Amino acid sequence: MNCLVIGGTRFIGRMLVADLLKADHSVTVLHRRARHDLGRRVKNIVADRNDGQAMKAALAGKKFDIVFDNVYDLERGTTAGHIESSVRALGGANLHRYVFMSSVAAYGDGLNHHEGDALAPDDAPELYTRNKAMSERALFRLHQRIGLPVVTLRPPFVYGPGNNLYREAFFWDRLRAGRSIILPGDGRRLAQFIYVKDLVRACLKVMDEPAAVGHAFNIANARPLSQAEVVEAFAKACKKPVKFVRIPREYILRAGGHPMGPKLYFGNYVDVPPITQVTAKAQRVLKFKSTDFATGLKETYKWYLRHNTFPKPDYSFEDQLLATAPVLVPAKV
Repeated sequence: MNCLVIGGTRFIGRMLVADLLKADHSVTVLHRRARHDLGRRVKNIVADRNDGQAMKAALAGKKFDIVFDNVYDLERGTTAGHIESSVRALGGANLHRYVFMSSVAAYGDGLNHHEGDALAPDDAPELYTRNKAMSERALFRLHQRIGLPVVTLRPPFVYGPGNNLYREAFFWDRLRAGRSIILPGDGRRLAQFIYVKDLVRACLKVMDEPAAVGHAFNIANARPLSQAEVVEAFAKACKKPVKFVRIPREYILRAGGHPMGPKLYFGNYVDVPPITQVTAKAQRVLKFKSTDFATGLKETYKWYLRHNTFPKPDYSFEDQLLATAPVLVPAKV
């Protein structure tokens, strides 16, 4: 099939492009750069997806069977209006499938969400949350009104080879250096993960599954983990001991810490209020089966050892916390 990947040059998109090529699909990527490094088989369209007129001009006269919409502009936000403009520029109902990469964040908050649960309201405080929720609502309205063959996927924390977020590497840098890992609060906040290869397999599956059209799917490992369990899994993957120091979250935040940095104290964005999901629908309809977390981390660690391109860690903020913060328990769980 003739596939367009909106945002195919980083992490999820790169792996998706590679797997589409392996399956002998024709692939075009749309992004803001004049060139890509994905190989000669991949065609290139240059446009800012947040610019409706630019999208219309860039896509004029082009036809695709499948569209994978993977882009979210973290600096400016990508709104439901931007998504709807893209759909209309692409011919909407004439597509075979429009696959939208949403997020567990679209639920807003809470545990054990099923796909039929209400998404976050239009006035949700977090921009990313409300944009994802509003975009999904817009897409399902287009499904009802014009027959857009949409499928939305709602992954939680995505990990794996090629991750451009300082998440897995954050922990392995510190564990390999023999440093203590700061555990925010009691370390019991839940986090749910999905291996990037599993997410990409789900993308390919919904291309051809008729029962997927008009539906959202939670794509995740079935069991959420506590933050302490997450770090222990990272430690096991790199075969290093873990030394925890539990520091009150309120103290960390008052000192300037932020879940996304620059004063990062835990893996990128992994210290946020938990949102978890139930994956039974994906298992039933898509025959989805997730990779065991330990197995996925083992493969990711091999990649990290060969390709870690993150800057040399700056431990100054953590050192400040370790030297001055009140410790909740001894430095071992």
